Amino acid sequence: MFDDEGWIFRGSLNLKVKHNLLANEGTKENPWKLKTPSGTSEHELYKGEKDGKEILVCTGGKTVLHYDYECMDDLHKMFKKDGDWMELGSADEQKPAKDGTVESSGSSPENPVGGWYGLKKGFRGRFGMYVPPLMEVLGLAEVEHNPKGNRMRAK
Repeated sequence: MFDDEGWIFRGSLNLKVKHNLLANEGTKENPWKLKTPSGTSEHELYKGEKDGKEILVCTGGKTVLHYDYECMDDLHKMFKKDGDWMELGSADEQKPAKDGTVESSGSSPENPVGGWYGLKKGFRGRFGMYVPPLMEVLGLAEVEHNPKGNRMRAK
């Protein structure tokens, strides 16, 4: 369904997506093909399901990561509330994320899921590297594209 600003609502989260995106984008057969914010690596994301729960499936190289699909809605709400830029950060699950980054919010016990948005034990990190580019494509965020130290904010 389109609203009067030319947006279409898709998915259970009512995420607003620009209508020029194909209706079948973000599927296993037609994943979003994205680059990390620095532009140095490619990855694919699509909406999947595991154990009856909607997830984001992310493939970077040969590594497959799963994130709770609600993460985009939660992150967007947080940015809309705070209204400021936040450093992305990026860390593997086994390494501590820099405080005050998107990466640290992806594992914080204070986020709406009470911990990790990453769902595969041992592969729950890299939230700040892989999720923000998708939010940018979906029209939910602005993301910087510098070699290092990138930030994001809600649109």
